[in-house]
Amino acid sequence: MTASRAPAEPAVREFEATVESVDGREVVLDETYFYAESGGQPADRGTVDGTLVEDVIERDGRVVHVLDEGAGALPEAGETVTAIVDDAFRTYCTRAHTASHVLYGAARRTCEDLGYAGFDISETKVRVDLTTAEPLDDADLVELERLANRAVWDSLPVSWETLPDDEARALDGIAFNTKTEEGAMSGSEAVRVVTVGERGGEGDEGRDGTRGGRDAPTWDVAACGGTHVRNTSEIGPVSVLDRSNPGEGVTRVEFAVGPTAIDHEAAVHAAALDAATSLDARIGDLPDAVARLRERADQLEADLQAATADLLAARLREFPTIEADADGATWAVGTVDDADPNDLREPAQRVLAAAGSPDAIAAVGTGDAPFVVAAVAEEAVGKSNDDTAPDAGAVVGAVTDEFGGGGGGGPTFAQGGGLDADPEAVVAWLRDR
Repeated sequence: MTASRAPAEPAVREFEATVESVDGREVVLDETYFYAESGGQPADRGTVDGTLVEDVIERDGRVVHVLDEGAGALPEAGETVTAIVDDAFRTYCTRAHTASHVLYGAARRTCEDLGYAGFDISETKVRVDLTTAEPLDDADLVELERLANRAVWDSLPVSWETLPDDEARALDGIAFNTKTEEGAMSGSEAVRVVTVGERGGEGDEGRDGTRGGRDAPTWDVAACGGTHVRNTSEIGPVSVLDRSNPGEGVTRVEFAVGPTAIDHEAAVHAAALDAATSLDARIGDLPDAVARLRERADQLEADLQAATADLLAARLREFPTIEADADGATWAVGTVDDADPNDLREPAQRVLAAAGSPDAIAAVGTGDAPFVVAAVAEEAVGKSNDDTAPDAGAVVGAVTDEFGGGGGGGPTFAQGGGLDADPEAVVAWLRDR
């Protein structure tokens, strides 16, 4: 155990103590209820004889209170002082820390091969790092939030005790590793154990037949040196915010308690109501309404692509044709507006497959980024004139050699971009080659 009495008596917010030593702005008291930063829980805030406490750290088994540099005279050794722990911040940290245990207890009921990889409390959210057999998905987050809030509603007791090291490690399912040991052990052979729910013995099983199951009296048990509430009902709502993967096999779950959780849930509800109003549906019917909207959007996208292909095919049919001296093939050459090179593959192949079509097509795109596309009919690839056959890749290569840029492709289809020339000049060059 540390010198701080905060973990054992987290409800104490004001106390008197004797100053043991003063070193610069660092003050050590003979007894303190300030919590020193440890294991992911931040240091308490507050005052010592009216002077703000900037930080609280543990050093060599003693709690050091770092006082505000802008304050006046410091208390002297031997002097009795009145210390006040910031009630709002301690309450938040105590609820948030206990909530992390509750969330881990929920994960015990949803995850395979669960392990603990640390946690951290910030002013607006809490993170818990879990090691799991499989990454968590959205459905897992929803279930974690549901189970955590159910544990809050069930008003489970929270207790703590100090056990011999071997006895603590023998507890079934205890979360115990180098991260959780910080604060729970202070170089002694004793371990501080925090239990959410009633501690059971043999046969502490739920309906699923496993230790710590859904109906088990023990929701969570862990080696921990932090401050905690006495009952889960004190935590209030738990709102899961997000998940990420900071390392291989690790899932980071971020959640909120207190005002942040309340505001987040209100924002989510407002967004759901807005979406439901826009879709003329009830919130519970949103998944079906969104599915119908997505299906309709997909159909409209398919119709748009088909109409675009028809328009491009019609434009390609309007290209004037020439017989190129380079390969003896009949080429249709022209410009296209508002098109992407990839959009031209299917229309070009459709045009070339029609009766009376040219052997090949060369299309130059207009706009800020001119490009060239060449397509050759399959049957024309083997057609020769002086042992030369039309080749889409060769034509695009010749264009980019002449006008810059780059590209590539095969004998039947190729494309190039980055042309440094007016599209009409490229078309004129293709017709004269």
